[in-house]
Amino acid sequence: MRRADRLLQILMLLRGRRRTTAAQLAQWLEVSPRTVYRDMADLMQSGAPVNGESGEGYWLEAGFTPPPLSFSAAELAALEVGARLLAAWGDPASGDAAASALGKIHAVLGSADLTPAPLFAPGLHDYPRHNLSQLTTAINQRHCLSTDYCDEAGRHSQRSIAPLGLFFWGNRWTVAAWCLLRHDYRHFRIDRLQHCQRSAQPWPADISLDAFLRHADVGSAARRQLEQQIRQPWHQESPPWKQD
Repeated sequence: MRRADRLLQILMLLRGRRRTTAAQLAQWLEVSPRTVYRDMADLMQSGAPVNGESGEGYWLEAGFTPPPLSFSAAELAALEVGARLLAAWGDPASGDAAASALGKIHAVLGSADLTPAPLFAPGLHDYPRHNLSQLTTAINQRHCLSTDYCDEAGRHSQRSIAPLGLFFWGNRWTVAAWCLLRHDYRHFRIDRLQHCQRSAQPWPADISLDAFLRHADVGSAARRQLEQQIRQPWHQESPPWKQD
């Protein structure tokens, strides 16, 4: 990343946050904290409305609006590929939204100026994508679901779950959830969830996706990726944490 681009990225990362530490910025930008300190000093010296306090972090002055961003050709190609993947593997509403957003980009920039990426995501699968819509609604509205779950051995069990997050693994989706039967964090393959219905059971206290990630038995590098919400395919048969 060019230094000028990194300085603009810092302003974007600070926008809308009350306090952000140099260590957190360094992690997001994949640079050293020392580089962040130097960049922040240059931003302040140039007159950017950035404030900082030792032990408190950095923040932007209220009312500051960063300059508009533009996309490179490679970024636009990546967005198009992402829209194709979402249309093929995501829930119908998300796929429609991605296609609509892509249409607006083409309308503003002109299709002649965009080179379509030679990457495709054929929807040649029989996957229960309707479960994704129901799970997304449950996550956003914080309500539990009752379901008949079929495990890998073909055993069925009645479960009530509080879904927390959806993960795409390259060939399947799983849902991270609190299982009210096991009284523990679990993740479930959504193609094994049958007859999902909204449950009257109350949302359990003190559960969260962050707690699930801390509880998950994954390596530190993988955990950092998940905590930063980088949803990249893992290209493996099963996620590396406890499942049912």
